[in-house]
Amino acid sequence: MTTLRAAVIGVGHLGRFHAQKYAALDGVELVAVCDVDRARARDVAAAHDTRPVFDHRELTGRVDAVTIAADTSAHFELARFFLVNGVHVLVEKPMTATSEEGRELTRIADRNDLRLQVGHVERFNPALLSARERLSSVQFIECHRLAPFRDRGADVNVVLDLMIHDLDLILSLLGSKPVRVSAVGIPVLTDTPDIASARIEFDSGAIANVTASRVSTAAQRKFRVFHEGHYLSIDFGEGEVQLVSRTESGAGPALREERWSLAKGDALLAEVESFCNAIRAHSPCEVSGHDGVLALEVAERIIADIQARSTRS
Repeated sequence: MTTLRAAVIGVGHLGRFHAQKYAALDGVELVAVCDVDRARARDVAAAHDTRPVFDHRELTGRVDAVTIAADTSAHFELARFFLVNGVHVLVEKPMTATSEEGRELTRIADRNDLRLQVGHVERFNPALLSARERLSSVQFIECHRLAPFRDRGADVNVVLDLMIHDLDLILSLLGSKPVRVSAVGIPVLTDTPDIASARIEFDSGAIANVTASRVSTAAQRKFRVFHEGHYLSIDFGEGEVQLVSRTESGAGPALREERWSLAKGDALLAEVESFCNAIRAHSPCEVSGHDGVLALEVAERIIADIQARSTRS
């Protein structure tokens, strides 16, 4: 197996975990970690016996793959630099600040036959993977993703910070296009919405109600799916799944409930390993750049409706 040379660009809270995962994988050499904060780069490099780098351009010709976990505003320029230079890229969510930037990255990746994966880690959550085969003909989805406020991620609004996780999941499950979006959002601790709720109608007839907050007192990551004869609830935080199904008995329709809990696993390790496997196998990424663009396009429609509603009021 050919050794993949990897690096992580931006080793703040999330980037240092990416470095940890690359260092743990067989057949991968963590060549360097890069950060403009020199002390941070040195600390993370020392933890994984690798080289600290302070300018990403120093890595030209030295790496096969990178994870970009810098601030969202830097994603586009960093990802474009590496794609133009023939390097496969895993970019954290949201992949870019705008969908147009995301489309440009996918064009470069496709033209250069490179893997471009987006870090929608919830796709690798064991709770979702265990429940996914039970989902068909989905008619209604309800999501709540709530978290206490943290400075990390606050460079973008809550739709791009938190809600986009669920937007990606909804799009991957439904496989249909949104036709109508209605949303409301309110700034609480920042200048952009910190809590938002959206109703999305799809051309399949399915409807999704999605709520995200980063000013809650307790964390919650729940995803509920309704389709004919079934109700499925996934608690991403606790790794618990509940399935309620309609059954037929001698007395008529009845409900059967199943519950199961899963070991939480390591979704980030699975994500990074999937990226490396896609490079080696020359196969599509589990969460492609095109997927990332679709989620951004819906996010932008939600943000636009929030802004329009705010202007009207």
